[in-house]
Amino acid sequence: MLPMGSFAAHDGVIAGRYRLGRRIGRGGMGTVWRATDELLGREVAVKELHTDDAASAGAALSSQERTLREARAVALIKHPNVIVLHDIVEQDGRPWIVMELVDGRSLSDRLAADGPVDAREAAGIGLAMLGALRAAHERGVLHRDIKPPNVLLESGSGRVVLTDFGI
Repeated sequence: MLPMGSFAAHDGVIAGRYRLGRRIGRGGMGTVWRATDELLGREVAVKELHTDDAASAGAALSSQERTLREARAVALIKHPNVIVLHDIVEQDGRPWIVMELVDGRSLSDRLAADGPVDAREAAGIGLAMLGALRAAHERGVLHRDIKPPNVLLESGSGRVVLTDFGI
């Protein structure tokens, strides 16, 4: 069995089309890889969900069903400040989530590197998060884990993106 955060895909390809590149993040729920969608020729983020190898088959199935249900709900959210979910696939018995790649850094990385944000930037981030949460709540989706590592700041555009809905 491979340790969490490694991948067991053939030639680093998930579902026959997503070629994994470098690891760009890791959290309690999974590891996020920069990848190339070889079918569409675009860069994406692919999240490898961590599974408890010791869990019973019933618990694992229940977890995968919940993941799919939540992914479907998030995929219906249309808002510029919510991460776009492109696909969910299964590889080697575990689910992988394919999302929009946001080039930039997390709010936590920004704060660690540059210190506190000024009032204007804080207000902009807050308004973006309110819009994202309103759109999610209208679809019956609760975020469950709002924190600076789950807020992405896109380089160039300055767009603020809420990610990691606890899937």
